[in-house]
Amino acid sequence: MKRRNPWISITVWTAISFLTLFPIYWLFVISVKPAVDLFSTPELLLKSFYWDNYTEVLNNPTLRGYMLNSLIISSCNAVLVTILGFLACYALTRFELAGKESIFFWTITNRMAPPAVFLLPLFLLFTQVYRIGDFSLADTKLGMILVYCTFNLPFAIWTLRPTLDAIPRELDEAALVDGATPWKVISHIVFPLARPGIAVTLILTWVFAWNEYLLAATLTNFNARTLTTGLSEYVTTTGTAWGVMATISVFTLIPALIVFSLVQRHIVAGLTFGAVKG
Repeated sequence: MKRRNPWISITVWTAISFLTLFPIYWLFVISVKPAVDLFSTPELLLKSFYWDNYTEVLNNPTLRGYMLNSLIISSCNAVLVTILGFLACYALTRFELAGKESIFFWTITNRMAPPAVFLLPLFLLFTQVYRIGDFSLADTKLGMILVYCTFNLPFAIWTLRPTLDAIPRELDEAALVDGATPWKVISHIVFPLARPGIAVTLILTWVFAWNEYLLAATLTNFNARTLTTGLSEYVTTTGTAWGVMATISVFTLIPALIVFSLVQRHIVAGLTFGAVKG
């Protein structure tokens, strides 16, 4: 069998890496340039760094509040969605439910619909229906956490089901015969074996909630406004602060890059878990 030339693979992967990483690098270049240099002849290599954009973002209490809101909303949503998705998948894979395949397909269809379809109904629900006195879910962290469940929970179920399908039911049955309760089976047997898939689900749902813009821009005003929506405040009738917007975008990338770098091993294991069954 003819051996493949390794330089072809190296060249292809180098090109793919360049196309993937160059926009991130260029975003950083824009963030460390003064406004007067943004529309001059572009330079790939930086000769000096203009850190005033970063100073402006870090010293802005409003943007710091937006960042805290993003962290709280995305983290709470990821944990809640992963727990609910895990329990739902356990029921779908372990019990003979009537029409469970239809239930699974219906759940996925909620993810297929574009978020814009839900904007008006959600806005009316938040501002008029789900209102008790002066309290409503509009512009609240709780409201945004629940809204993101609408879109992230179907994804979590879709991601976790192959993982739980790959765990033999015989392990559950053996534990039940030995006297274990259903909750002990879930916590001591199924959950530890499903940790790679759970890690992938937790991370991806966190990233989806962290990066989301459309729903946050529509359903929040100030109290629960997220960092991604803060970008729009720098597009005004007098001009666009491209440097500050690029700096905010860099800050939105940093947490995701840190999370992915720390749990890369679990991501790879979770994406391949259950792909091959004996």
